[in-house]
Amino acid sequence: MGRRRARLLCSLLLTVAAGAGTAATAEPSAAAPARSATAPTPLDRVVPAPASVRPAATPYTLGPDARIRVSGDSSAARRVGDYLADVLRPSTGYRLPVTARGGGDGIRLRLTPGARAVRGLGAEGYRLQVTGRAVTLSARASAGLFHGVQTLRQLLPASVERTTRQPGPWRISGGTITDEPRYGYRGAMLDVSRHFFTVGQVKRYIDQLALYKINKLHLHLSDDQGWRIAIDSWPRLATHGGSTQVGGGPGGYYTKADYREIVRYAAARELTVVPEIDLPGHTNAALASYAELNCDGVARPLYTGTEVGFSSLCVPKEVTYDFVDDVIRELAALTPGRLIHIGGDEAHSTSHADYTAFMDRVQPVVARYGKTVVGWHQLTGAHPAQGAIAQYWGLDGSEKEVADAAKAGTRLILSPANRAYLDMKYTKDTPLGLSWAGYVEARQSYDWDPGAYVKDAPASSVLGVEAPLWTETLSTSAHIEYMAFPRLPGIAELGWSPRATHDWDAYKVRLAAQGPRWDALGISYYRSPQVPWPTS
Repeated sequence: MGRRRARLLCSLLLTVAAGAGTAATAEPSAAAPARSATAPTPLDRVVPAPASVRPAATPYTLGPDARIRVSGDSSAARRVGDYLADVLRPSTGYRLPVTARGGGDGIRLRLTPGARAVRGLGAEGYRLQVTGRAVTLSARASAGLFHGVQTLRQLLPASVERTTRQPGPWRISGGTITDEPRYGYRGAMLDVSRHFFTVGQVKRYIDQLALYKINKLHLHLSDDQGWRIAIDSWPRLATHGGSTQVGGGPGGYYTKADYREIVRYAAARELTVVPEIDLPGHTNAALASYAELNCDGVARPLYTGTEVGFSSLCVPKEVTYDFVDDVIRELAALTPGRLIHIGGDEAHSTSHADYTAFMDRVQPVVARYGKTVVGWHQLTGAHPAQGAIAQYWGLDGSEKEVADAAKAGTRLILSPANRAYLDMKYTKDTPLGLSWAGYVEARQSYDWDPGAYVKDAPASSVLGVEAPLWTETLSTSAHIEYMAFPRLPGIAELGWSPRATHDWDAYKVRLAAQGPRWDALGISYYRSPQVPWPTS
């Protein structure tokens, strides 16, 4: 069954109000334990769960005279300091100057690769120490500092996220957190092809991903319904192929300047953009834009439906590989990250022989432009190139060819559709989403182990996890948020936190504590009855 087969009428979906996502479902039977209004958040109440927590008795109180002190000559530390100040100033009303002047008080951001405090931590690890006098955040690299700031945010009251002045107090529990991720790849995919999302909407999602230490943004830039990136050598891909979307709306596309701005914004929040051009299937937008890409030389009509598997590039034609080379070359030049995703799924209109021949020719093109190829796990049924990465979206991990490829050196990103696909309905009554992989409530999304999911695949082959969000039924930021929250933080935790911390009963309490923060941030989320949300 196709992973993206829609069962809903487009006209109905497009009338779902942007705020529909906030409609409350049945309230949970038990609320999360209440805390005193002035009691600081315990160090172990954050998401994702830290690797190590050592509480201490004395909290730190952020006051009006506090400063954010950064490593003297580090522009990276300064950037993180400025980011933190931008978060804290509106709600606290404090000046919070960012200074390179040393001192033993305030919030201290230390980028010290050789320091004893961060010895043994990787580039994304950090150490957060809170005493009555100061909060000291140390890391080997900017990513660690930035991820530590996300933990610090969650240790402050949820009202710190508001854009107007709040009463406080701004207290942080005392103690030490030492933290680093389980996996180096922790991604989220946004399908901008079925429905187009503006640069501003993508930035909003990036900010939400960053809060939970996601470090990869996978952009699904092409599909049957729309081509979303300007390619100078094939301009009609964007101007014609990008002119529509599911339901027949106006569509849209990113200019190269738009795409660079998304890449820049993501990088400032320690996310790397992974662009995807889906090949050889899911290509109707391209086939409609250029007649010569079709075997019969006849351009296809634009498509605004939701079926899958009917389109294919013409594998025998040489112009197909000129097209692929041009697209990958231009996309590689725009993309600082090392990964380019070439799709490869649901190529039902391509014979197996043609599929294999196509992938044999296309994978070296990615390498030619200095990038590493990523493909959906159907790539393992062909000949994965040395160093290739396969993204698994199956259901139960039973596919032998995936395990065999992993044993032979192909690395895996885990995105099982019945666990990690954020477009699956929560229940039969969910107003958005699909259900071909079943209903996926918050617990099912969290209760699995990426390291053991694909049967017989070596645990060492797993690079990490990704939460894809397909958008056949989603057309607003509120729709995105309703389907992503509360499931996205659980996938993020599976990617970041040690396996030993994975426990639903403990996690759901920490997850419930995120609700007031999402309210403060204006995130439209699904109030799962499985989660003991605070009642006030």
